[in-house]
This record gives sequence, C-alpha cells and structure tokens, in this order.
Amino acid sequence: MGKFSKKSKEKVVIDSAFSAAPADDAATAADLDDVMRKYDKESNTRIWEGIPKIIVTIITAVFSVYCIGMTLFSTALPEVRLTVFMGCIIVIGFLNYPANKHHVKQNSIPWYDLILMAVGAACFFYFAINAQAIINKATRIAPLDVAIGIIGILVLIELCRRCVGIPILCVAGALVIYAFYYYIGVHDTSFYSSLKTIIYKLFYTTGGVIGTPVNVCYTYIVLFIIFGAFLERTGIANFFIAFANRIAGWSSGGPAKVAVISSALCGMVSGSSVGNTVTTGSVTIPMMKKTGYKPEFAGAVEAAASTGGQIMPPIMGAAAFLMAEYMNLPYSTVAVKAILPAILYFTGIFISVHLEAKKLGLKGISKAELPKWSYLGKNCYLMLPLVLLVWLVSSGTKTMASSAAISIGAAFIIGMINLVATEYQEREPGEGFGAALKRGVIKSLNAALDALVAGGKGAITVAVACAMAGIIAGCITVTGLANQLIGAIVDVAQNATIIGLLLTMVCCIILGMGVPTTANYCIMAATCAPILIKLGFPIVAAHFFVFYFGIVADITPPVALAAYAGSAIAKANPMKTGLNATKLAIAAFIVPFIFAYSPKMLFEGDITAYDVISVSLSAILGLFGVALALNGHLFTKVNPLFRVIAAAGGLCLIYPGLVTDLIGLSAVGAVCVAQYFIAKAQHGHAAGTPTKSAVS
Repeated sequence: MGKFSKKSKEKVVIDSAFSAAPADDAATAADLDDVMRKYDKESNTRIWEGIPKIIVTIITAVFSVYCIGMTLFSTALPEVRLTVFMGCIIVIGFLNYPANKHHVKQNSIPWYDLILMAVGAACFFYFAINAQAIINKATRIAPLDVAIGIIGILVLIELCRRCVGIPILCVAGALVIYAFYYYIGVHDTSFYSSLKTIIYKLFYTTGGVIGTPVNVCYTYIVLFIIFGAFLERTGIANFFIAFANRIAGWSSGGPAKVAVISSALCGMVSGSSVGNTVTTGSVTIPMMKKTGYKPEFAGAVEAAASTGGQIMPPIMGAAAFLMAEYMNLPYSTVAVKAILPAILYFTGIFISVHLEAKKLGLKGISKAELPKWSYLGKNCYLMLPLVLLVWLVSSGTKTMASSAAISIGAAFIIGMINLVATEYQEREPGEGFGAALKRGVIKSLNAALDALVAGGKGAITVAVACAMAGIIAGCITVTGLANQLIGAIVDVAQNATIIGLLLTMVCCIILGMGVPTTANYCIMAATCAPILIKLGFPIVAAHFFVFYFGIVADITPPVALAAYAGSAIAKANPMKTGLNATKLAIAAFIVPFIFAYSPKMLFEGDITAYDVISVSLSAILGLFGVALALNGHLFTKVNPLFRVIAAAGGLCLIYPGLVTDLIGLSAVGAVCVAQYFIAKAQHGHAAGTPTKSAVS
C-alpha cells in the first residue's frame, strides 16, 4: 500500500487497540459466519457469485429504492401498497433464503423454490390488482379468492420458517387452529364458511397479514433498516467502539465496560440482538478473555448488552416506531420515555461488570493502547447522520419517512467524505488528490449499493415476522381470545397486581423466544399489554413492561439465542453463558416493575425534577444491592447472610415508597460498611499490621 501519512499511522495504531491480539482467541470470519448461520436465521442465505450475484444484487437494491420512493410519494390504497410490498418480499425472500442451511450451494435455487416464489408473489399481486373489487365483496369472496388467500399465507409461512424460525409459527399456528375451533365449535358454522371467513380476515383485510405491523414496517421500519445499513458502512460502529474504549477501557475490567457501552450504541441501530452480539462481540469478547474474564462471563456481557441495545433510544431496534403507532403517541415522546429505563438497564450491567472485575482483580487497557481524543474529535462527524435524524424527528419539521430519507442521504455523503479522506491519507507517495478522490467516490458508491442490498435483505425478516404478528393479532381479535386471557389473569391476580405482573412477565418471555425485536413487540402489544391495562396500569407503562420482557427472552434460557451466539464466539458453555447473561441483565427483570408501580420513571403524569432524581437514585442503589447479592463480592467475599440482606434491601429500594427506601438504604448501607471493615481487618491481618483497604 506504500507509506502512510502521520494520520494514517495513527489510525492503524487506534485500530490495533481494539483488535483481538492472540490468533487462537480471535474469531475468524469463517467462525463468525458459522455462528450467525447457527443462531441467526437471517444469515442462512444463498451464495450467489458472478452474473447471478449481480442480478440478485440489482433486484434487492431496486427493492430498497422502491421502498424509499413509495413510502415518500405513494397515495395508493393500503391494500394495494402493502400487498405489492409483501409480493416483493416473497420474491427477494426466496432468492435469498434456501429451505435449510444444508441447501446453501453456490448459484443454486431449486425448481420448487422458483415455483413457490412465483406463485406466492402472484397471490399478493392478484390482491393488489383486484383490491377495490375484493374490498367491495367483503366476506362474499369467491372460491378462487379463498384458494389464492390460502396459497399466499402458506407460502408466507414457509418463508417465515426459513428466515425467522419455528417459535413464532407455533404461536400463529395454534391461534389459527383456535380460530377454526371458535367458528366451527362455538358458532357451529360449516368448515368452508369458517375457512372463508378466516382467510378473508387474515389475507384480505388490514387486520391480518397486511395489518398494523406490516404497515409500520413498510412506512417506517424498512427506511430505518436501510439507514442503519448506511450507518454501518460509514464506519460509525468502529467509532462507537473507539469511543467506548476511550471512555471506559482504562478502568478496572475495562474491556467488559467497553462491550457494554459499544453494544448499547451499536445495538440500537442494528435491531438484532443476535446480529449485534456477533458483530460487536467478535471484537469485545476476545478482549474480555484476554483481560482475564471467564469465557462464559465474556459471552454473557456481550449478549446482555446487545440485547439491551434493542431498548436503547432513539431507535430502539426500530420498535420505537411500532410503539408510537400502538400507543398513539409521537415517536419523539416514546424515545424520551425510554431514556431513563434504558440508562438503568445498562447501569445494572455496568455495576455487575465492575463488581466482577474487582472480584477477579482485573486491570484495564493501558492508556498507550487507547484511542486518542484527537482521533475521536477528528472522526466525530461520523455521528452527524444520527444527530440529524434525531433532530428532524424530534423537531417535527419533517415526517418520519422524510426524516429517514434525508438521513440516508446524509449518511451517504458522510460515508463518501470518510472514504475519500481515508484514501487520501493512505495514498501512494507523490499521488495527487484527484486519484484519491476517484477511488473514494467509487468505494462510496459501492458502499451505498452494499447498504441498499443489506437494507433490502434486512427488510425480509422484519416484514415476514410482522406479517406473522399480524396473523396472530388477527386471530386474537376475531376470536376475542385476548379478553378471555385478560379475564383469566385478572381473576387469578384479583387485587394482587404483583401476581398479574409476574404472570404477564412469564407470558412475554415464552412468547418472545426466538422472535425478532419488531415482531416481538407486535405480539406483546396484542396479547399481553391489554392484560396490564385491564389491571389498572397506565397504557405507556403496560407497553414498555411487555416490550422489555419480550426482549429479554433473547438471553433467558432455554431459548437464549443472543447468549448462545456469545457463547459460540467465547467458546464457552451455552447454558452457563445464558445463566450469566440473565444474572447480568437482572435490571431488565426489575426495572419494568419499577415503572409499572412508579410511572414517573417514564415521565408520566405531573412530575418534577425531584421525582425523577429520587426514583432514579433509589433504583440505582437498589440495583447495586441486588447485583452485590448475586455477585457475592465487595472489598472481600460476602457471606450468605449479608447477601440475603443486600438482596432484600435492594428490592426495598426498588419498590417505590419512602419507608421502603429508608429500610433498603439502611440494609444495603449496613452491608457495605460491614464489608469495608471486614476487608480492612482481613488485609491488616494478612499484612501483619493494620493498613487501609483500597476503595472499590
């Protein structure tokens, strides 16, 4: 490559600061690909090379451009726009996803996949072409319409199996069976009449496949997926990791804290717990192992932090837009309400990581290896597209779709500037600016094409999962099952709201297993949120509660996909990694109960700065008490009795109320003071003379 300039040399030094040094610890590209294919359905894609690759690339990129254009300018009926969108999803879905991971062969697509792709897409396009006539028919649809609806749904189910997974299909299948039972068994209608009604409701109305989830996916989420793809290709992910290194890398057990910060920042953009665990974890997990963390702990830290990225505003893995739609609130309001719970979640993980580092006596990264502030300052312009997006959305100057489109354009320009600057810094001796500019522009155009393709591929899984969520919501609506479920839990809970919260928590974790972020929330909003609203909890608190517990399914055994992906990179026991991740993310199991009983944390009602500070401070102290009890180390080993006292005190601090706060503060404070003097005595005894213990 020739000689580098001074700036280029600095960049190389910076990059080496967060590279996994030992070759035997580093996850190779092939290893990461295997991990993604095993734990992330989105990665089991066909391999295209040569001319077929060019054709598929063009089709996928054109689809992304089509989504941007249609979202901004189309005024067609929802039944037309959404069915055309789903027909395109079927096409690019079967072009990218084989029947299973064993069928991944270069430039190969079986004849039956071509038939499924053509027939499935044709069903949706048929509806788009005849939308007005079918709307006028209502439930009087013809047998041909019924057959087309059945085929369209079955092909969609097969694509869902390929790119999303089985769990969501089990839920949808059970509810469809229940819908048949409801019409045939309860209302005593014939099988064909029941079939016709169900197909009409699920395929030909905006209360099924093309319901609210797909509408929000088409209107907002796809654009933000494309925006996230552009951000990744501007180098913002590396900037986030460098920034996290500079902030926390020097402290005790620094690499784990770096993982927490960088995964929070990257995860909110990626929208995938598993994907973020693998991409960010390929850098952070080897760093943690090198520092001295156990493999199962290193994998757990990354999984817990990456999962938390889905609740990190302003993007929240694209679920924020769905929450705004379901709660009928402005997106900016949802993002603001999510700030404090997200901070508490990551504070809880941070506390656990710090206690573990002190327990193991781990050091941080040497300051010589950390990124320079000057480097971060020179590259902070990479944040501009994200800052622009937040400003446009929060100010209300543009619609959500327009804001996303403008931000995509800004990301492209910033990416071009970054690539041109890099090419200029790494130019050959005597080479002029023109050659570097040409290479930078070509690379930026290739990166833009790559981002459009990545955005199109990313839209497949989200759209299919949202379609399944629409089927689930449709079945629940037409059968009235939600009211029965609500009634059952309310009857069990009676006046004990804590029982209702616990039962809802269990439902959310079970229903959220193996389901992508956006579809996860759609299911929770349709099935579990109404339970809490019926129990008397505010709408916002109910929706945030179910969203949090749906998300933590990614790190809760037995289907802890993010934790298992982290264990694969760390070469650790999957179940131990999952249990460690659950323990680290204890805040995710506690914080929802806090804002359920104290909606002030979500900035609900008449609140003052004092209210917010007091609730936050007591919650942080409570999380510290619980983390201390789980970790079992503060200055020195904590005996079992003190651990019980710390846990009880932490829970008292978490429960809103002056009396419980005072009891909790006294309990946790007493344990801390006792541990300090015990450690001091032990240290003095070991040294032979009393000496002052180091403060943790």
